[in-house]
Amino acid sequence: MSGHSHWAGIKHKKAAIDAKRGKLWSKVARGIIVAAKTGGGDPDANLSLRYAIDKAREANMPKDTIEKAIKKGTGDLEGVNYEEVLYEGYGNNGVAIMCEVLTDNRNRTAGELRKIFDSKGGSLGASGCVAWIFSKKGLFTVNTADVEEETLMEIALEAGADDIKQVEDSFEITSSVDAYEAVKKALQDNEITVQVAELSQIPSNTITLDEEGSRKILSLMDALEDQDDVQNVYANFDIPEDILRKIESD
Repeated sequence: MSGHSHWAGIKHKKAAIDAKRGKLWSKVARGIIVAAKTGGGDPDANLSLRYAIDKAREANMPKDTIEKAIKKGTGDLEGVNYEEVLYEGYGNNGVAIMCEVLTDNRNRTAGELRKIFDSKGGSLGASGCVAWIFSKKGLFTVNTADVEEETLMEIALEAGADDIKQVEDSFEITSSVDAYEAVKKALQDNEITVQVAELSQIPSNTITLDEEGSRKILSLMDALEDQDDVQNVYANFDIPEDILRKIESD
């Protein structure tokens, strides 16, 4: 299974655990703060803020906590000044990795990420070393058992999706960033259960891994995702379904 949809699925499974630790709330609050600071506090006029609020609601963040984060971003409440930074690097087997970060201290974050990459057999790279491989798009996955392909295709394409393909037991839908909300609404309106709905960085090529390589890359991805300043991690690995099942059953 390709890295973008597979890792997105793993993140959603982890969300409940992260929420209990409070880590997920902290991360999505940062996202709200930066989105509000950059584009204003009205989610109807600020797509990034609307997306950040949706992620907060999915994490069951209380309404007043969301509102406080928005006010910190707009300057109505005092808050930490976060900046958006993109860190790029390589995992084992030459897998390309991008980390979207919100930090109040670049030097600290860079040092911690370099340590994680080094400890997991990867390396933190220079700016631009892998970004060219990725394109930002809307990403949705739907179980094949939940809807007929022809029906899903009609609904999604009419709403503005770019492509639909079957990956093992899931349909993977991609769209432009601008069409993301319309596609999401169309799926909701037609009561189609969606496993993953997010703005993601989709790689133009992938690297297929054996079992050892798969375990190593998943360990690295997990460690990067667990770092407090990291908002999202993207990679171009591909894990064969039989290997994925074996890893998940351990």
